[in-house]
Amino acid sequence: MEQHQHIGNKSPNHSGHEHRSETVATTDMAQGFQKYTCPMHPQIIQDAPGKCPLCGMDLVPMVKQESSVGHTSHKGGIADFRKRFYVVLLLTVPVMLLSEMIQHWLIIHFSFTGSKYVLFFLSSIVFFYGGWPFLKGLVGELRAKNPGMMTLVGFAISVAYIYSTATVFGLQGMDFFWELATLILIMLLGHWIEMKSVAGASRELELLVQLLPDDAHLVHGKHIMDVKTETLKERDVILVKPGEKIPADGIITAGESYLNESMLTGESKPVEKITGDKVIAGSINGNGAIKVTVSHGAKDSYLSQVIKLVQDAQKSKSKTQLIADRAARWLTLIAIVAGIATFLVWYLSGKDLAFSVERMVTVIVICCPHALGLAVPLVVAKSTALSAQHGLLIKNRTAFENSRKITTLVFDKTGTLTVGKFEVSKIVSISPVLSENQLLKLAAALEQNSEHPIATGILQKVKDLSLSVPAAVNFNAITGKGIEAMVDGDDIKVVSPGYLQEKQIAVPIDYSAEATETVVFVLVNDQLAGYISLADSIRPESAEAIQTLHKNNIKSVLLTGDNRHVAESVANKLGMSSFFAEVLPHQKLEKIKELQDSGEYVAMTGDGVNDAPALAQADVGIAVGSGSDIAAETAGIVLVNSNPKDVVSLIQFGKTTYRKMIQNLIWATGYNIVALPLAAGVLYKMGILLSPAAGAVLMSVSTVVVAINASLLKVK
Repeated sequence: MEQHQHIGNKSPNHSGHEHRSETVATTDMAQGFQKYTCPMHPQIIQDAPGKCPLCGMDLVPMVKQESSVGHTSHKGGIADFRKRFYVVLLLTVPVMLLSEMIQHWLIIHFSFTGSKYVLFFLSSIVFFYGGWPFLKGLVGELRAKNPGMMTLVGFAISVAYIYSTATVFGLQGMDFFWELATLILIMLLGHWIEMKSVAGASRELELLVQLLPDDAHLVHGKHIMDVKTETLKERDVILVKPGEKIPADGIITAGESYLNESMLTGESKPVEKITGDKVIAGSINGNGAIKVTVSHGAKDSYLSQVIKLVQDAQKSKSKTQLIADRAARWLTLIAIVAGIATFLVWYLSGKDLAFSVERMVTVIVICCPHALGLAVPLVVAKSTALSAQHGLLIKNRTAFENSRKITTLVFDKTGTLTVGKFEVSKIVSISPVLSENQLLKLAAALEQNSEHPIATGILQKVKDLSLSVPAAVNFNAITGKGIEAMVDGDDIKVVSPGYLQEKQIAVPIDYSAEATETVVFVLVNDQLAGYISLADSIRPESAEAIQTLHKNNIKSVLLTGDNRHVAESVANKLGMSSFFAEVLPHQKLEKIKELQDSGEYVAMTGDGVNDAPALAQADVGIAVGSGSDIAAETAGIVLVNSNPKDVVSLIQFGKTTYRKMIQNLIWATGYNIVALPLAAGVLYKMGILLSPAAGAVLMSVSTVVVAINASLLKVK
């Protein structure tokens, strides 16, 4: 069966992230094209509204003067927050020393003429420089009519700054510049740590991008020249030296080696590759030098298709994420309402303006829905990239999340539970003048121009035995029964058992065949000369996969077009729950419907064109990657390896991923139940009161906890 190389028909971008320069962004803006960016990750610039691929926040419209703020890499964004943090840290020390409250706590008195104006000046630098990312985000979110985290933080620090400034210039009350400075300091630190965590969560995708080497050795006649990988095109011949990465998908035309495909398939064992075998771009060559004929360029390579799938999956919204989005919007509204209500309650109850403003600021900061906004996207980013590395390509996020609900898993037989490749299991000659090898050579002579699986099996056996195949002429197909031709003057036929029954030719006395075997008979001049048995062997991993499913209370059903004897034999050997045999393509779909109507949540796994309708009908469609493009296009999930154990891994990983999402959502919302009342001051009379800085710490910690929890996701 032809190895599946294309996951989709669309040509993806080569890189994992589209890095736009400041110049390009500025030029585009000048031409009047509206651009959108992430308030937290200004390096993300897109042509349309949507979600930030790094953190899941809503993208906001850019303004022309802001385009120069953007960075060309995620590293630049982290560096920006780090720089702002250190600057604010240096300024926070004198701000705190000049603050009356801090001096009161430390029982010191330190002032000089104009000290309050120095305090105001230093705090202003902290506010405008350190708070700039939040102020910019506030403007962007309000323009987009989509208030979120940046709105809350920007509003909180603005209220604190304006009130404190008013006290400097005559308003009765005590400033809290020191709280403003510490609030901004902690918010910058939290975002810096968070961005590093987010970068870690998306690093797996970057590793996929880096798998493709920059250069390739192009064979041009007798000369070899180094060219850029992206310049390779179909039918180019390249040399891959020992230890080098494969630069493009293709077929080995000379040499043999062992290839490490673990980064693409999750299979740690090196795979032997010989002349005629297909290779995947990004694989690492072993000790042998090989020549490869390129089957398609870099942009259409299997690896690029995987990267595109991962990106699309990370951008796609699942039901869980939609719930999180709605919750984040509600939390934003709650924060604003709760903040204002807190201010009014305290102020109207007789507390001074400074205290009331401080409570409002703390409530608003602590209720920022940032952790909630990141809860699902971070898990999505981690899970899709990890699954791609382990041979599980998620095309449909909802299908992946729903894999935890599967109660019945339907398997196609050929190519899924079995190898999908017929191998010669027995050669029996009943002719006194023909040896087994001679009988095999005659059969091969007729089958050498056929692509039928039986022909492939016979020819492979000839190759393994290093036998020469005689020439055949005057080919003639015996409809539905076999083939005939002339070989060395003899009339040779390779036919099915049905032909013998039709011609009333008796089978040998010692003839026997396993239920799983397919038998062809060889006739020489209409005399039975012998027979060849072929079997599609069951994958060694199939039995273990079925056992694991049963341990997890998931039924396994065999669905095949093969005859009942073969189906029953395979199902019994593997210990499957049930089987359906002799099923036509349209009937496969009907069988899936029957299972669904009986209350089962059905997953279907298959590899052929005939499986596509059933894959589409199933609650979760899983295509085996070695199969057809149509099957892969129809399914929500693609298995790169034709390994049934990967199906089990998929279900288990789906459950783990969903658990991570729920854990993050619970944490992101749950801490507010405790934190919000504390921020509002409900335990004030007991001496428990959260400062704005403490609120910022809790908010930042909640976000970092969510990021760390997502980063701990593993494929079992």
